Amino acid sequence: MLEDLRQNIEKEFKSMYNEAEKMADILDINISIKRIVKKQANRANIFTEDKTIQPENYYRITIAIPYIDSFIINLKERFLIHKNILKGFQCIFSGNIDFQEFEELVHFYLNTDVQTVIAELKIWQSKLNLTNQHPTIAIDALRLCNSSIFPNVHQLLKILCTLPVSTSTPERTFSCLKRLKTYLRNTMAETRLNGLTLLSIHREVPITPEEILDIMAHKSRKIDIIL
Repeated sequence: MLEDLRQNIEKEFKSMYNEAEKMADILDINISIKRIVKKQANRANIFTEDKTIQPENYYRITIAIPYIDSFIINLKERFLIHKNILKGFQCIFSGNIDFQEFEELVHFYLNTDVQTVIAELKIWQSKLNLTNQHPTIAIDALRLCNSSIFPNVHQLLKILCTLPVSTSTPERTFSCLKRLKTYLRNTMAETRLNGLTLLSIHREVPITPEEILDIMAHKSRKIDIIL
């Protein structure tokens, strides 16, 4: 999709620019371009014989095209370059061993003898065939793999399980903290802050008023409110 967008950048960016013009009209902002000179080292610069270059062309060349090109290159580096290495994980689940792909996987993640890991992999696959257990996901395979008997296979499975992990969940926690502990709540104690944070993050957990009343009622008070 990004490559199609890059091929049709003039048409696609025109619709983006029209939306930006509508927003600029609402906010009373004049879309203009920066001063163009022959040599510029600190920012994007377009030198052309046309002295009346339009803002649409300027921002398409200086912002849209470089950003999309950089995005496509980063995606290819993230997924396509490591494609052959990641294909070696399939040997742990299937009976067919592609030794070249598995060797690349071992060289990339483990600093050990490749032949030892291959022999361990063969024993691991023999175990799965004898027990008639064929896990299809990494978590199930990790539960079946004994770390003392198959240390290298266990390490590879741990790596496979942690590869999809991102930092979005911790980032959401920090964003939630900024919303909760504002300047007006700077004297909030740690216990109350932790409770409000957990309530904000785990919104899917149902809490009834009766549960809160029961917890509050059992706390020490001057008046006994338990009925």
